[in-house]
Amino acid sequence: MSKLKDKRAGLRKRHYRIRNKMSGTGDRPRLAVYRSSKHIYAQIIDDETGHTLVSASTSIKEARDQLSGKTGGNINAAAIVGRMVAERAKEKGVTKVSFDRGGFKYHGRIKALANAAREAGLEF
Repeated sequence: MSKLKDKRAGLRKRHYRIRNKMSGTGDRPRLAVYRSSKHIYAQIIDDETGHTLVSASTSIKEARDQLSGKTGGNINAAAIVGRMVAERAKEKGVTKVSFDRGGFKYHGRIKALANAAREAGLEF
């Protein structure tokens, strides 16, 4: 098996392991994060109803206008998305969330997104 397939398999295993223990409810929805090499995405999901309440990413126009560089694959971009998702959640009346890091390690862009969301008013 190639090294890339091993990485993807490990990521998938970690994500499933996290998701078996965590579920978003109406009181405390799930803040799911996904990162690719060029972008970072965040959604607040109510798993009981199966609806996405709020979403934000570096691929939408509002975030691209705020980005200093060309790419959304850096820590500054992750912080912008974290603030954006927290502000949108507060508009919808969501203040408490469960943080689903999606199998990614809690450092770098994932940590920057989480810290920015906390500073903007979300409670984990």
